[in-house]
Amino acid sequence: MAAAGSRVSGLLIRSRPQLGRLMASSAHGEEGSARMWKALTFFVALPGVGVSMLNAYLKSHHGEPERSEFVAYPHLRIRSKPFPWGDGNHTLFHNSHMNPLPTGYEDD
Repeated sequence: MAAAGSRVSGLLIRSRPQLGRLMASSAHGEEGSARMWKALTFFVALPGVGVSMLNAYLKSHHGEPERSEFVAYPHLRIRSKPFPWGDGNHTLFHNSHMNPLPTGYEDD
């Protein structure tokens, strides 16, 4: 317990710039930290971006998704007041093929 108290008092006696330098990540060696981040970039981040791009490409060429059957649930698509654009019934990014109105799909 006395050793821990002396360490704390030793840290409190030091000036602020010295204390900041001791606690900085550069105190443990910049070379190891830079190598770690370089390795993470090449072996984790770049392959992750590549896999994400492949996934997006394959999903875009899969074809058009099937639209689900419309079921008029009373708790969905509630319009307490009209939208301030268009006819007031369509959402801002409305897709007439995939997004139903409260009464059903437009093209059915």
